[in-house]
Amino acid sequence: MALTNNKNVLAWVDEMVALTKPDKVVWIDGSKEQLDALTSEVTTLPDGDPNKMYYLNDEKLPGCLYHRTLPNDVARVEDRTFICTSTKEAAGPTNNWMAPDEMKAMLTPLYDGVMKGRTMYVIPYSMGPIGSPLAKVGVELTDSIYVVLNMNIMTRMGAAAFENLGDTSDDFVRGLHSKADVDPEKRYIVHFPEENTIWSINSAYGGNVLLGKKCFALRIASFQGKNEGWMAEHMLILGVQKPDGETKYITAAFPSACGKTNLAMLIPPEGYQKDGYKVFTVGDDIAWMKPGKDGRLYAINPENGFFGVAPGTNEKSNPNALACTRKNTIFTNVAMNNEDNTVWWEKLDKNPPVDATEWKGAKVNGPEYIAEGGNLAHPNSRFTAPAENCPCISPEFNNPEGVPISAIIFGGRRASTTPLVYQSFDWTHGTYIGSAVSSETTAAATGAVGVLRHDPMAMKPFIGYNVGDYWAHWLEMGEKLGDKAPKIFNVNWFKQDEEGNFIWPGFGDNMRVLDWIIKRCEGTVDAEETAIGYLPKKGDINIEGIEDEVTPEIMDKLLAVDKDLWTKEIAEMRRYYNDDIAAKGGNIPAALYAELDKIEAKLNK
Repeated sequence: MALTNNKNVLAWVDEMVALTKPDKVVWIDGSKEQLDALTSEVTTLPDGDPNKMYYLNDEKLPGCLYHRTLPNDVARVEDRTFICTSTKEAAGPTNNWMAPDEMKAMLTPLYDGVMKGRTMYVIPYSMGPIGSPLAKVGVELTDSIYVVLNMNIMTRMGAAAFENLGDTSDDFVRGLHSKADVDPEKRYIVHFPEENTIWSINSAYGGNVLLGKKCFALRIASFQGKNEGWMAEHMLILGVQKPDGETKYITAAFPSACGKTNLAMLIPPEGYQKDGYKVFTVGDDIAWMKPGKDGRLYAINPENGFFGVAPGTNEKSNPNALACTRKNTIFTNVAMNNEDNTVWWEKLDKNPPVDATEWKGAKVNGPEYIAEGGNLAHPNSRFTAPAENCPCISPEFNNPEGVPISAIIFGGRRASTTPLVYQSFDWTHGTYIGSAVSSETTAAATGAVGVLRHDPMAMKPFIGYNVGDYWAHWLEMGEKLGDKAPKIFNVNWFKQDEEGNFIWPGFGDNMRVLDWIIKRCEGTVDAEETAIGYLPKKGDINIEGIEDEVTPEIMDKLLAVDKDLWTKEIAEMRRYYNDDIAAKGGNIPAALYAELDKIEAKLNK
């Protein structure tokens, strides 16, 4: 039975049913009874069925489920991800493009009758709190119970999601997903931004099939934001509550492997805790930001859960993230501890289970398997955990108006060039800093170590249109916000000494940098003007309690601006703008070239 009278929704669902030909159509109302029935159905499938999910130990992990995907289907597939706009220029140089008609002609035969013998689930969901002026509605059609159960955690799913839409609006994102045969040669994740539509086929892995996540909340939403005057960004949102009770909110964008979730769930050092500082998580991955009634920029986390990488998450690296996974969580491609029906992954602790099932389903002796070079959990194995599980979730998490943003932080993984922290001169310079976000490759990535990878605003795989127009939209937002715009900063937790050791302690001690950032936003601390931006003055970063680790000499290194390195950096940015973007159809705003010229002139002074 349909959950809405909206003719646009009903007509589209009918059209997709006619195409995919499911045996049955079930509308997902989000009720406990319906979800329990689906869970029961998917956990009673026979072993060896690729759709099967497993109940975990109900005492140790209440309400938790386990699933494994096929070995050919374990991560986002950027080479199979397309932006289909009417012109190639509209998609720009950072996206794979195909004309919409051409793509539909190729995919329609794959969808034709693909759900025969299967059930189609119609999932209405809200990205953002129900009723929020910043929220948006999506409907995902899928033949996967795994998708339904994950979307229940990641979004506000069910009948209430249609509240924002009403009976006449056409402003909803249409998502069509079928796992089909999970054939990697016919796997496509396709976005039609001009039609508010996403098609995903031949994958059953989270990032490709939970269409509210990167597909809607970044690729489609970034395009919507450009047209409607707001921003969809790959950013965490955190609140720092000061001893006087006031909370300042910060968003931050980092490429992968730069500690994004750790910062979102930061636990302040002991000294700060004693003084009464607290950190609250609003979001760990995506921020939707819009000017509020008072002219400031307000952010919501459009998601309702965390889709986190399991390996490396432990009591030391991120106790709050680990705590999120203790109940009502879905684990994907981690290892099973058969002894007590719990889960395990690399770096969870030093005790891999002896009686283990590794992520592909083979029963193994854990310690021996690891000693022979095997991974018990896939390196990209995941947990889908409700945000409400997070011990430091913000009291403002469900605030429909969002939270006011004081600072925006960019960061990457740089061994030498970039200082620990600096502030942009203004919004335009801050936009340039965002466009220059880059990381040096680590041993974790294939290929050479130390190669510079550009990832503007940490959004490279997620901008739903031309990257140059995206930068222009940033500049327009700055003009619109005027003197109420957040201040923009750059951080680098990864500076190294000559032996390749990190010289900043990181993790909870990053609070010390946030402290300086907040003081700069409040105008209570001065700064040193340099060619690249405003840097902390000597003694203005609080190192109480870590003086042995961060000596005055090390602080000098952390805050050094090396003229030769920065001259090379500017040359590399010119090459990147000209060769990687402009030469391939990216419309780079003149204001960003002007920023390059200014920095170069200051360096040469």
